[in-house]
Amino acid sequence: MAIQSGDAAGADADGRGGGAVNRLKADSVGLVGVVFMAIATAAPITAMTGNLPIIVGQGNGVGAPAAYIFATLVLTVFSVGYVAMARHITAAGAFYGYISHGLGRVAGMASGLLAVLAYVVFEASIIGFFAYSLRGLVKSQLGLDAGWGWYALFGLLAIAVMAWFDLHLTARVLGVALVLEITVLSAVSLAVLFTGGGPDGFAAEAVNPLNAFHGVGGSGAAAAGLGLFFAFWSWVGFESTAMYGEESRDPKRVVPRATLISVVGVGLFYVFVSWMIVAGNGVGHAVDVANGLVPGKDGNNLFFDPLGAHLGAWAVKVFQWLVVTGSFACAMAFHQCASRYLYAIGREGFIHPALGRTHPRHGSPYIASLVQSVIAVGLVLAFLAAGMDPYVHLYTLLALLGTMAILIVQTLCSFAVVGYFHVQGKHPETRHWLRTLVAPVVGGVAMAGVVVLLVINKDTAAGAAADTLLFRLIPYLVIGTFVGGIGLALYMRSRRPERYARMGRIILEDTGERPQAPVGV
Repeated sequence: MAIQSGDAAGADADGRGGGAVNRLKADSVGLVGVVFMAIATAAPITAMTGNLPIIVGQGNGVGAPAAYIFATLVLTVFSVGYVAMARHITAAGAFYGYISHGLGRVAGMASGLLAVLAYVVFEASIIGFFAYSLRGLVKSQLGLDAGWGWYALFGLLAIAVMAWFDLHLTARVLGVALVLEITVLSAVSLAVLFTGGGPDGFAAEAVNPLNAFHGVGGSGAAAAGLGLFFAFWSWVGFESTAMYGEESRDPKRVVPRATLISVVGVGLFYVFVSWMIVAGNGVGHAVDVANGLVPGKDGNNLFFDPLGAHLGAWAVKVFQWLVVTGSFACAMAFHQCASRYLYAIGREGFIHPALGRTHPRHGSPYIASLVQSVIAVGLVLAFLAAGMDPYVHLYTLLALLGTMAILIVQTLCSFAVVGYFHVQGKHPETRHWLRTLVAPVVGGVAMAGVVVLLVINKDTAAGAAADTLLFRLIPYLVIGTFVGGIGLALYMRSRRPERYARMGRIILEDTGERPQAPVGV
């Protein structure tokens, strides 16, 4: 089955037109697999251990769960329009195809390159956290020590090998890792719940939605904004459901359902876990621990102390290992995202047509995957050569760069929904004043607000890495990539109109725009 242009013109693997492109392996994953891939990308255990201490200590304080409530509502509203597009467009490049159809090819290419930038650096970023965690764990529990670079390269090699095969293998590995990390987070949270909370009971003020807009200790809007940003950061990657449409079974049903399950399910889970962790530590004590004001403890003790108290020291050791496996799973999921964006643009003949090739047996985007591995290794080696820290620099700086890029793309995607259904008048059977107009506008404005929060709080989010050259270059890298995409699209429109016509169209799907499937099919 060939993947065709949305304008009915096919393309060869080299992007020159006239035939079928190399196809990703269809029916590789079902609904559960896509959900696992998306939630693994969001990485609950990494989000909780990495972000919750900052939200509690420097952001919303006891109102951290309220910040997650607000983020859940905003992202659910955003997903309404996103799901509407997914019912008609199946795209390995998700945002690239959606924005191209809703706002035009120029905006589509600019957004596509921004998305490529984001997902390409996310893998190296998470590998930094993985290497930092694994090194500390091996040293503390086994008494062995090695440079963090060895752990990072080991992780990247393992990911490269697994990504060579079809998505089914990755989905299985991610599924096991995800079940384990959700199990341990649920265990400590349920233990707090069934023992009546902590020193202050259940701390009902933690889930008062108004506290999402209050800073810790009455510190004001700046702290509240920082907390909200880190709450939203905890979801980065949920939108990856759409990238697996071509490889899923019945994508018109799987992708919308997987998206909503991921957003709402992850949101409820984050709210519950953060609430129980705050309650289990006690309101005032939780803030002190998160800020490192309790001698001998740091932010990790928000989780370690309740775990040890309710389940024993063995649970703390297991939790530490699951932080490592969870971060590895997250890095592997981002690798798959980056590979599919490189593949999607490559099969149109942009960047390099070889990126659009798929493995003859496994149907995986193996060339794009290898390129992504080389890029990730290059980034790790660059940070190693510069003598930088895997957590303070590699993880933090590349996460900020990728998050700024992807939030801008998500914002544009919301407005693309309005352009697609209402400006262009596509699919009147789906067009609806709430689902495809009000919800996307509200979601787009809210996502733009999150971008503003990031810009305002980027120095605090960067921490000790804020004095580096790369940190100062982040806004320029994002703007430069976006402008470069605009320039490329305009050049193609002027000099290579036949290639411009395929921009964001071949990426669509194997049968062009699919009509809505009848109920029961």
